[in-house]
Amino acid sequence: MRRALPLLGLLLGLLLSGCAKDASHYSESATYQGAGPIRALCTTGMVADIVRNIGGDAVAVDQLMGAGVDPHLYKASTGDVERLSSADVIFYSGLHLEGKLAELFDRMAHSKRVVAVADGIPADRLLPVAGGLYDPHVWFDVSLWRLAAEHARDELARFDPPRAAEYRQRAEAYLRSLDELDQYVRARVAELPESHRVLVTAHDAFHYFGRAYGLELKPIQGVSTDAEAGVREINELVRYLVDHKIKAVFVETSVSERNIRALVEGCAASDHEVKIGGELFSDAMGKAGTPEGTYVGMVRHNVDTIVAALK
Repeated sequence: MRRALPLLGLLLGLLLSGCAKDASHYSESATYQGAGPIRALCTTGMVADIVRNIGGDAVAVDQLMGAGVDPHLYKASTGDVERLSSADVIFYSGLHLEGKLAELFDRMAHSKRVVAVADGIPADRLLPVAGGLYDPHVWFDVSLWRLAAEHARDELARFDPPRAAEYRQRAEAYLRSLDELDQYVRARVAELPESHRVLVTAHDAFHYFGRAYGLELKPIQGVSTDAEAGVREINELVRYLVDHKIKAVFVETSVSERNIRALVEGCAASDHEVKIGGELFSDAMGKAGTPEGTYVGMVRHNVDTIVAALK
């Protein structure tokens, strides 16, 4: 690792200086000039799912972050910088989800098309958080992620006009599947009595989900997993679980179980049994080739797990 750090710094320096030189030669009106599939580098699985479905055979998708990877804490490796540099277009989620990569994306936007899919969502539909920022976990409101998909569709069509009609056609089918998913989530949550609609998770990734589908959220950590929860926060949540007789809490695939385990133990010490209701996908989807390795499959898994446990 120590030997790799100087090389990574050198690559970043060369890449960023090259971006600065090329800034005057690039504009948003630039289009794809290649003959084969567009090489698209996507950050998270959720973003890659949009681009794969809309791009089809016309786009070769390279996904930066795999199953179980926390985008809040992700740092680019030497190989990642090379992959970003060789891509024709970069798609990322945005709203500072990929916090440590944001500055790199800003610099690279001077030399190639770089798209934050969340830019397709109006600011008045976003949830504000501290520091003048917005909660980046927009994919848990399926109607908002639909807007992100429409933005990716429009950007692909603008970047590759000869295949614009193909992108729009495939997008229609994908957007229909999202509309069906939104209705499915609403129907499943409606099965829960209102008094049971309390979702306790490791970090604050599900507020869009709660706002859209009518659940109260009680996360341990904040919007970013970069900040640790303290003993006071955990003790306060233990008291809430005991007082309201909440029976289930949930772990996340991309976040340590430590704090959730502390909650369960704290409740047990107060003679209140709380079970781990299951594992939710929050900032990362499941493994490729599994149902949870798709956006639709991930959301269905989450709501099915939540409803089964809270019932």
